[in-house]
Amino acid sequence: MSLVGFKARNHPQQRTNPQVDDRGTDPELFRRLDERFQFTVDVAALPHNAKLERYITPDDDGLRQSWAGERVWCNPPYSDIGRWVVKAWDEWNAGAELIVMLLPANRTEQGWWQELVEPYRELGHGFRVEFMPGRPRFVNVGKTGIGPNERPPFGCCLLIWQ
Repeated sequence: MSLVGFKARNHPQQRTNPQVDDRGTDPELFRRLDERFQFTVDVAALPHNAKLERYITPDDDGLRQSWAGERVWCNPPYSDIGRWVVKAWDEWNAGAELIVMLLPANRTEQGWWQELVEPYRELGHGFRVEFMPGRPRFVNVGKTGIGPNERPPFGCCLLIWQ
């Protein structure tokens, strides 16, 4: 079998899609994480899915705002993960107190994971990866709660800079 002429394509959930990118974190999962980490700002939110009183919308552009001195919660758009992980590293090195990022755990073959996570995940130095059990649920766009079959087809992990 030849791969000549093969063009890699992102899975539909890896392309910009408001129905996927704007899903909200399960409130119960967030409550447990907030108790553990005591977040001060949600850096990738919309009014309908923000988890904290202080949040940064796409119009305010969390990729351009400083996270220095903050305890950051980030459930980024899954169609643009790489830029958010780069931002987290930059902000960690610039003085963010804590950053916790919720990401799909099925992207370990992608360049952003191979360059920005894999070389560092077992070294310590304030960075670690926690793979979550099961498949966390999300609140779909336009919904106020989680339906019975609203789990993504992938597990999730937390990238933690602490």
